[in-house]
Amino acid sequence: MPTKEQQTKSRERVRAHGEVFTAEREVNAMLDLVKNECERIESRFLEPACGTGNFLIKILERKLNVVDTVYRKVQYEWETRAFLAVSSIYGVELLPDNAAECRARLYDYFLSRYRAQFKKTSERYLRSIRYLLEKNIICGDALTLLTSAGEPIVFSEWSFVSGSKVQRRDFTMNSLLESGERKDTLYDLSPEEKLPKEVGRFPAVHYLEIATYDKSHP
Repeated sequence: MPTKEQQTKSRERVRAHGEVFTAEREVNAMLDLVKNECERIESRFLEPACGTGNFLIKILERKLNVVDTVYRKVQYEWETRAFLAVSSIYGVELLPDNAAECRARLYDYFLSRYRAQFKKTSERYLRSIRYLLEKNIICGDALTLLTSAGEPIVFSEWSFVSGSKVQRRDFTMNSLLESGERKDTLYDLSPEEKLPKEVGRFPAVHYLEIATYDKSHP
């Protein structure tokens, strides 16, 4: 793992993959350009070449700063809004070790913030956070839109629909990009064409139970 200011892991990786990590100063300067969105808990971010998470961890930091400020007095409210913050962060990374490291960094950072706020933490809650990161940080190629296994990249949308219940809907990255490219002509499209096509819709469940969507998940 590179140190805080180290921008490469090895010369070989730079030559083979063009792997150079963005320094913290540049990350913060770029995020400052969209400061309001970074501080909107539900605002979704996708980093198509997320590396080990330099951008995503700073986005999460900014979102959790807002959660701490507004919701720290009631643990249930903090947990709900912090869940929403994590669920809104997405990444694609070509190299498996980087993808795994990104998930681990985000989880460890989240855990440190959670423990800093509350003496008693919930393992069920943390299991849901780990599940979100497994689903939202994908090992794949954002250029070919395929995972490392050669399947279409699929992102899950997580939406609170009733109290503590979350609805999961899945979309291919390709359909999301196509939808975005049509923004200038949306007024010409039928209602069905304005939205990307779902490839999966799951029953609404309590946000502590989302890991049941995948029975193989620990």
